[in-house]
Amino acid sequence: MAEGDNVRTIVKFLSNEQSKEREAAISLLYELSKSKNLCGKIGSVNGAILILVGMASSKSENLVTVEKAENTLENLEKCEINVKQMAENGRLQPLLTLLLEGSPETKLSMAVFLGELVLNNDVKVLVARTVGSSLISIMRYGDMSSREAALKSLNQISSDESSAKILIEAGILPPLVKDLFFVGANQLPMKLKEVSATILANIVNTGYDFDSVPVGSEHQTLVSEDIVHNFLHLISNTGPAIECKLLQVLFGLTSSPTTVFNVVSAIKSSAATISLVQFIEAPQKDLRVASIKLLRNLSPHMGQELARCLRGTSGQLGSLIKVISENTGITEEQAAAVGLVADLPERDRGLTRQMLDEGAFQLAISRIVSIRQGETRGNRFVTPYLEGLVKVLSRITFVLNDEPNAVSLCREQNVAALFIELLQTNGLDNVQMVSAMALENLSQESKNLTKLPEIPKPGFCVSIFPCLSKPPVITGLCKVHRGTCSLRDTFCLLEGQAVDKLVALLDHTNEKVVEASLAAVCTLLDDGVDIEQGVHELCEAEGIKPILLVLLEKRTETLRRRAVWAVERLLRTEEISFEVSGDPNVSTALVDAFQHGDYRTRQIAERALKHVDRIPNFSGVFPNTG
Repeated sequence: MAEGDNVRTIVKFLSNEQSKEREAAISLLYELSKSKNLCGKIGSVNGAILILVGMASSKSENLVTVEKAENTLENLEKCEINVKQMAENGRLQPLLTLLLEGSPETKLSMAVFLGELVLNNDVKVLVARTVGSSLISIMRYGDMSSREAALKSLNQISSDESSAKILIEAGILPPLVKDLFFVGANQLPMKLKEVSATILANIVNTGYDFDSVPVGSEHQTLVSEDIVHNFLHLISNTGPAIECKLLQVLFGLTSSPTTVFNVVSAIKSSAATISLVQFIEAPQKDLRVASIKLLRNLSPHMGQELARCLRGTSGQLGSLIKVISENTGITEEQAAAVGLVADLPERDRGLTRQMLDEGAFQLAISRIVSIRQGETRGNRFVTPYLEGLVKVLSRITFVLNDEPNAVSLCREQNVAALFIELLQTNGLDNVQMVSAMALENLSQESKNLTKLPEIPKPGFCVSIFPCLSKPPVITGLCKVHRGTCSLRDTFCLLEGQAVDKLVALLDHTNEKVVEASLAAVCTLLDDGVDIEQGVHELCEAEGIKPILLVLLEKRTETLRRRAVWAVERLLRTEEISFEVSGDPNVSTALVDAFQHGDYRTRQIAERALKHVDRIPNFSGVFPNTG
């Protein structure tokens, strides 16, 4: 019956539209499948196993047909080639069973095939639960061909976060780390060490608590100093493929707040910073990206060391700027590179001067404008890229008081106007916060840059008879800075109509945005400006009530300190102090600051309470300084 094309014809009837023909065909095929000799022939018919798998899982076929299809597949499992075909078509359990229970040759064959399959994430979890421990055992104790097959299968499974966590709990880390570091007889060849490194890179990006998982004989963890030192040694002494994966391992470990400090400490103790920075110039893009992403994670914790490595003539800073400037859409590498530069210490004047010389700030301005105008194609990296660019540009505002070239560039590019525009990028909290911080720095310089009027010298008669003199009337002066101001040349917030925009951010849900905006507003009340006129401008911008609300809300200690300072300045104006004296909530907030604030805040709160007659002027609880 199975001779010639008969089996193919029977399989063809499995797809017939008439249910009776399908039922007859599956019944006949089931009877044939009972013969072990025919299982291979049935499986060799193109599409046979795919159709049977579909029928066995069908919700529309009648139960008899579904059961016959299931029984037929079970019979066909006697042939290993059929088992592999079933796995390719989503029926994985027979392969997993053979991997657990088959002969050593069968286990190896199934493991090799499993490593070549493309699995979805749900299936990876099933595989990890079913054969994860078995594969780890093969990786640990098998011969080299078996270890290779196991490693390739584990590489497949570990790429899903849920299945990777199952592998961690099954004990994959100790043998994995041992394979990477071991040198001697029976050591893994480099191509398999690369697979091991890939598995480890997959695993460390799961967010697991690696500080509690032992990987060495002396209960070391992945973030123990000697383990990290071994990673760093391998990174400096292997090929680009393994180096890239190990950099990704360190990136994963530094992405967790519970493990980053251990890694930073080990990098410092091994003096490996320069070696890591040099990968920025690697010709392989994957290696460059992995290096930049790792350095970005390290930057908040060892920014000064990274800045020292990047300064000078070694060229890495220039390489980062070159990456940022590439005009090929916005890539992950560009977002990471600009984020790294943005996180370097903003008060490092040497680095900022070098960035001025390298044209980094003009580049940042150009790219920000391009994104704002929709000329740069957006993708998932556009937000971190823009945030990084804005933070890079803000660096220039930290050196204005002793860097004439920085002032000149801010004037030429009208940087203050750009930051005012960026205040209105709703939904991008970091952009708004950094823009407000930059405007604070720019506004602090306004009192130094404003052009004070020249008072004409009195004539001869006036010098003899002062009573004849009249004060000259000079129009067009800035009321707060008492000189000639403009947004472009002196960065005056009033001239840029920025006050109302900053005031609008005082009720932002993000405390950091509120802190930065309030700090910028407070430059209008600072020493060296006309405080009374500053208060008047805030009244005009309806900014008094929002400042008082910041004080009342007490969202952070930093906000309370800044709000107490601002309110004390506001209360120096008699009309405001009279109105506020009738508000018990403000008085209570000031009393709370007076009782529980730090020393400086308590001093300022005392003065504020005197303005509203809550403390008599003769009390002198604190020395009245500043």
